[in-house]
Amino acid sequence: MHPPDTLNTLFRHHLWANLLLFESCAGLTDEQMSATLLGTFGAIRDTFEHIVTAEQSYFSRISTGQRLNRPEDAPPLTMAEIIASARKTGAGLIEWAAKVKAEDTVEIDWDGTLRPVPKTILLTQVINHGTEHRAQIMAIMTQLGIEPPELDAWQYFDQLDA
Repeated sequence: MHPPDTLNTLFRHHLWANLLLFESCAGLTDEQMSATLLGTFGAIRDTFEHIVTAEQSYFSRISTGQRLNRPEDAPPLTMAEIIASARKTGAGLIEWAAKVKAEDTVEIDWDGTLRPVPKTILLTQVINHGTEHRAQIMAIMTQLGIEPPELDAWQYFDQLDA
């Protein structure tokens, strides 16, 4: 068995980090899930939902070229739905990352103007967006006195070896 390529490794780590963080917070109280910190997206619960709904949208654009429209009055996602969504889009992104070519683009409405955006930029945004918001959630957890999981590549590598 040969080691996975770079993109495969990046997106497998991304999925692993999302799931580890989401699952580590599944037992938090409602009060803890509502906690926030200045400079973050918002409450832990809201940030989880933001991560997965954004990832659903990114994945839809990458895989179909279409925007995913979530109704504004949709009920909040449960932790089980958040975890299931992360698994589904994470697996899809692992598959699609290898298929995207440098010249592949998708039309995105950019302040009223349709612009061709390379799908490679969307893939980059998936990683950046997830990393940024996971760090915010971990900062809130630390503020609450809860030890967040280690999500860096070294920890991921150790998990692969286990």
